[in-house]
Amino acid sequence: MRKWTFVTNHAVVLTHLAKHPSITARKLALEIGITERAVRTIIADLESERYIGKAKEGRRVRYSVNAALPLRHSTQLDKQVGQLLMLLGWAGKPGRKQSPKKP
Repeated sequence: MRKWTFVTNHAVVLTHLAKHPSITARKLALEIGITERAVRTIIADLESERYIGKAKEGRRVRYSVNAALPLRHSTQLDKQVGQLLMLLGWAGKPGRKQSPKKP
């Protein structure tokens, strides 16, 4: 039987970035079970559409999520990304850009 999931890799990557804003692409790839190249492609997609922002912190990158943007499917344009992230366990605030807190 073919393996499939309800949530796309884009949603999984976005959720992990929201929950772990300073995670590396390599570690993210290992955690979710896709290649590092695929993770980097997804991050580039999310950044180009402004669903995430990136800020350099020394040699690392810290990600922020723009939770106010709508989902991309034509049947879900009335829903915000933050609402999906909340369903997937994110504790941020839906409906606005969420900057990660500094430790």
